[in-house]
Amino acid sequence: MSIGFFVTGTDTNIGKTLVSCSLIHAFAQTGRSVVGIKPIAAGCENGRWLDVDQLSAVSTKQFDCTVINSYRLVAAAAPQIAANYEAIDIDITVIQQAFHTVQKAVDIVIVEGVGGFVVPLTSQTDTSDLAVALNLPIILVVGLRLGCLNHALLTVEAIRARHLPLAGWVANTIDPQMADIIGNIEVLKHRLACPLIGILPYNLHIDARESANLLNINPLLM
Repeated sequence: MSIGFFVTGTDTNIGKTLVSCSLIHAFAQTGRSVVGIKPIAAGCENGRWLDVDQLSAVSTKQFDCTVINSYRLVAAAAPQIAANYEAIDIDITVIQQAFHTVQKAVDIVIVEGVGGFVVPLTSQTDTSDLAVALNLPIILVVGLRLGCLNHALLTVEAIRARHLPLAGWVANTIDPQMADIIGNIEVLKHRLACPLIGILPYNLHIDARESANLLNINPLLM
């Protein structure tokens, strides 16, 4: 039976795509078929949505772009705002259908969220509603920088309020000048009460295949 995970972050530009691609590599190394999907992508660069391209490139099976990415929004803005620019209504049921298409065909599906956990999708829904609709365990990417403790704890509070399991978290060093990185990680290890899947160092050029070796996916397979 297929399993899946919903990758969210403590903010935008926090490393969700890197972690998602790294997870795909790590699971694929166990011989499983793995596909990453990005239901909503906001921010077009030279006619491409780079996060979608990266997920597709590392997936072990290929699907039509409308399946792995239901909504491509041009503006690099919150989905609700970007969709409003194009008079698009984001329909979670469309995303559910695409997810189930992939789920039937592979062993593991990695769903990368957009922005933070409660970023608005429409005037009445947000990313947490999408996570609930897909009913997947959450993997939280914590961007290590000043303020990350508060951001992480608030995000986890929102996840648990929606009765979603927190499968694990990844510490991603996005500010190499942050004071006492290890101390912050230790606080979060105690307070998040879920497995720390890995710690990614600051590296602007890190490759997802390389960072996959820094992840311990064993708790995710139990």
